[in-house]
Amino acid sequence: MCALKICKLGEPVLRQKCKAVKEITPEVRLLISDMLRTLYAVPGVGLAANQVGVPVRVCVIDVGLDGKRQPMALINPVLVKGEGKMEAEEGCLSLPGMWAPVKRFKKVQVNAINEMGIPVTIVGEDLLARALQHEIDHLNGKMFIDYLTAPQKKAIAKEIKDRKKKGEW
Repeated sequence: MCALKICKLGEPVLRQKCKAVKEITPEVRLLISDMLRTLYAVPGVGLAANQVGVPVRVCVIDVGLDGKRQPMALINPVLVKGEGKMEAEEGCLSLPGMWAPVKRFKKVQVNAINEMGIPVTIVGEDLLARALQHEIDHLNGKMFIDYLTAPQKKAIAKEIKDRKKKGEW
């Protein structure tokens, strides 16, 4: 069971630009803890706060390099540099079971604050770069489907409509 309910496409909070965190309070730390618990309860590598209904600039990521948990919490993350290109299948916890090829930077640099209030710079490549870009997009009210072609978007909309009819959305 997830610690928090994950919002699905169609819920307005997913399209909101999230507000910056001004102070790292016990509530922010609890949100991070609950988000990590939620992330580990579902098949995913990242989760943005607005995906659990909280429109603040917080995300958690764990790409599990070397088969070990390596959680990171990023507060007010900003993509400052991207280089190279890659395309790979991408999915989203807010669009369960839906995947599509998305072009992203191969390597990125992100500046943020960690849960202790310490400024951090994360340099990520491949899956970590993809996860960082995906979660920062969420915090800006953008989703991976925004990168798709019109026919791809139409197919996803049809799939969601069909699932809603079946009570599966």
